[in-house]
Amino acid sequence: MTASPARRPTLYGTLASAAIVALAAAILLAMGRPPICTCGTVDLWHPALDAGNSQHIADWYTPSHVIHGFLFYALGHALLRRWQLPARLTLAVAIEAGWELLENSPAVIDRYRTATMALGYTGDSVLNSVADIGWMAAGFVLAARLPVAITVALAIGFELLTLVLIRDNLTLNIVMLIAPIDAIRTWQGAL
Repeated sequence: MTASPARRPTLYGTLASAAIVALAAAILLAMGRPPICTCGTVDLWHPALDAGNSQHIADWYTPSHVIHGFLFYALGHALLRRWQLPARLTLAVAIEAGWELLENSPAVIDRYRTATMALGYTGDSVLNSVADIGWMAAGFVLAARLPVAITVALAIGFELLTLVLIRDNLTLNIVMLIAPIDAIRTWQGAL
C-alpha cells in the first residue's frame, strides 16, 4: 500500500529527518563521542549541573533546544512559506544536526570550557545529541500548532526559568560563546 499524495510530504519528511538523525549519530560515534553517559546509566531527566549534564535524554539545556525549534519554525514560516511544513521541519532537523556535530567538535568544546560557565564540559553523548534534535523537532511542531503569543510566552518562560534556576539559558549561552562578558561569568559561577 502506498501513501496517499496528501500524506507523501509527511512520510518523505519523516524518512529524510530520520536518515539525517541516523547520519548525525553515526558521525558523532565516529568522532569518538560516547553512545550514552560514561557513568553507564540513562536518565530521562538529569537535574544536576555536573559531569552527567548533556549526557542523558533531558537536562536543564533541553528548553534551549525546544526554543531552537520555535525559532526554526518562525524563520521557515517567514522565509520559506512556499515550502510544505514537512520540508521545513526536515531542514530544521538538518540544521540542528549540524549544530550538534559542530557543538561536539574539539574547538567548540574548548570554547565552552573557556568562555562559558561549562568549565568541565566534555561534549554530549550521542544519546543526548539525538534527544536534542528530537526536542528541537518537538519545539518546531509545537510552534506550528500553537498561537504565536503562546509560543513566545513559552520561550520567554523557558528562558526565565533556566536563568533563575541555573543562571544560564539560550540567550546567555550565545552571548558567552560569541563575546564573553566577565561580569556574567562571575555571576554564573556564584551558583
